[in-house]
Amino acid sequence: MTTLPYGSWPSPLLASDLAGASVRLSEVAILAGDTYWTEGRAAEQGRTVLLRRDAAGSLSRVSPEQAPDGGTFDVRSRAQEYGGGAFAVGSDVVVASRKEDDRVYRFALDGTEATPLTPADGARYADLVIDDERGLVYAVAEDHGEPGGFRTDPTTTLVAIPLDGSAAQSRENVAVVFSGTDFVNAPRLSPDGRHLAFVTWDHPNMPWDGSTVRVGELTAAGTLRSPALAVAGGADVSAQEPVWTPAGDLVHVDDRTGWWNLYRTELARPEGWLELRTRHLHPAQVEFSAPQWAFGPRTIAVLDDDHLVLSWVEEGRRRLGTMRLANGELEAWIGDWSPEGAMAAASDRVVFVGSHPRRPAAVVELELAEGTTTVLASSTSLTLDEASISEAEPVSWAAADGAQGHGFYYPPTLADVTGPQGELPPLLVLIHGGPTASTSPGFAPGTQYWTTRGFAVLDVNYGGSTGYGRAYRERLEKAWGIVDVADCATGAAAMAAAGRADGARLAIRGGSAGGFTTLAALAFTDTFAAGTSRYGIGDLAALAAETHKFEARYLDRLVGPYPEAAAVYAERSPLQHVEGIQAPVLLLQGSEDRVVPPAQSTGMAAALRERGVPVAYVELAGEGHGFRGADAITLALETELAFYGQVLGFEPADDVPDVDLDA
Repeated sequence: MTTLPYGSWPSPLLASDLAGASVRLSEVAILAGDTYWTEGRAAEQGRTVLLRRDAAGSLSRVSPEQAPDGGTFDVRSRAQEYGGGAFAVGSDVVVASRKEDDRVYRFALDGTEATPLTPADGARYADLVIDDERGLVYAVAEDHGEPGGFRTDPTTTLVAIPLDGSAAQSRENVAVVFSGTDFVNAPRLSPDGRHLAFVTWDHPNMPWDGSTVRVGELTAAGTLRSPALAVAGGADVSAQEPVWTPAGDLVHVDDRTGWWNLYRTELARPEGWLELRTRHLHPAQVEFSAPQWAFGPRTIAVLDDDHLVLSWVEEGRRRLGTMRLANGELEAWIGDWSPEGAMAAASDRVVFVGSHPRRPAAVVELELAEGTTTVLASSTSLTLDEASISEAEPVSWAAADGAQGHGFYYPPTLADVTGPQGELPPLLVLIHGGPTASTSPGFAPGTQYWTTRGFAVLDVNYGGSTGYGRAYRERLEKAWGIVDVADCATGAAAMAAAGRADGARLAIRGGSAGGFTTLAALAFTDTFAAGTSRYGIGDLAALAAETHKFEARYLDRLVGPYPEAAAVYAERSPLQHVEGIQAPVLLLQGSEDRVVPPAQSTGMAAALRERGVPVAYVELAGEGHGFRGADAITLALETELAFYGQVLGFEPADDVPDVDLDA
């Protein structure tokens, strides 16, 4: 064994390797014997491409290499800024939203004959669903008024787009199927084509606060014959993920019991009018869905006439299995792969984006007859010796409000290397970018990047995170900047008290909402010796005034309505309390971020410099909310490593840039 100071271990995982050899795997679909999925490629400046694996195992690119205008084709929607639901596959056609011009295109399965279906007039489209019989594409439309435009309060509707291209120059032929609510998502067409289910909600709710599953009967033109009926949900119940069974019943998830559970609704037609009969399929204190941050996520799919395949979260870990439609019987499947993203199913197989304790995330196919799994696409070509892999250990600790904090601890691990006797490792506390999101265990190169260098890592599911029921989510109501900060601080302190980290070298990092928690933890506690905010929020009032429509009222529940609660916003904003920040700060920011504008980070940097706090600000040109380009990912990681080395007192083994900490 070689003894080296923690932080200076010679990791085989370089930042440039992580960036250039990695892809973002997201949406999946199955049609006949073919499987489709999207890959966001850092090596192609973050462009997302659509791929197809046919029944014979041949892999091909479906999305065009070049659009009709000669430009690139990025299969991505900008609706609600987070996008999703960017493609759909029909019997002989593919439709996809293109990021470069926000138009919907139709093309053949080999990527040829790309034809625009919508005009470039400022509307963005997501959650695409093909209606082969009517020759339509149902989609959520978000109207920003002009090509490339951005409105803080765009109109959102559910529309039907002709597949024949007749609406390519004007929206006159795009029919509005549903309007009148602030938001709509998840259009789902019944097997017989007679009904359309979808989800709506209104400000100030987010979809996980209160939303409604609706169903309506369609005309031959693809519009609703009469107003859609509410199946479930409301102002204080989150209802989502409608799924049609082969028999024409509607399954959905809602949290009326405090947990996202499944319900089955039969659509009867006594004397010509629609009657709904709903029953609880499987009462349990587990979560059968996830927060709908993006369009298109599917954690439930139809397997056959009597079974659903689904994923659920139990005690922080995601499981995979089946549920019988007849009686709600749940069967968990045992295996190393856990579903962490989208899922699709056919009668003979299930495909999902999965995680593994020792292998990179991948698109995984589970062949049901033999029970075998095949990796169709890996998120990275990087490999790591098993002796160098740090595996997650679930940990809990007493939180400040009497509840339990939850997370996953990763010890520093590198084959044949150990730290000096009597020395404890620095701890890096990771905060997911929710706050209504979650982290789960599994091999992630971004985590192993730190553990192979001699860092311990604590990945926190603070109060407000999903996966532990509605009550745990609601710990954060009117308490953002308090509960999340306390859970991170007490979690870090618990690891130090247990001898698993050096209490003098605790660092914290997070992006977006996690960046806010990072800055708030530095301002309101003395727990951490350093912090990195990636496109984080420093001024809550500015966020309330500047952010996009989807999150425009999010802070009503997390902090309070603005401007009525202006004093609370000032009390919680790190920018207003930079006098409490003593530890050095690194700020990483994308120049084109619409969700958390660059002014949030530049304002924090200026305020910290004015008070003499060591701070470095790095702006990444052309990057939005989250870094996608390989160069940006590399620079961000290497700068962060150099920052910790400078502040925590170790010499990185990597060739890293100098970090100018202004003071």
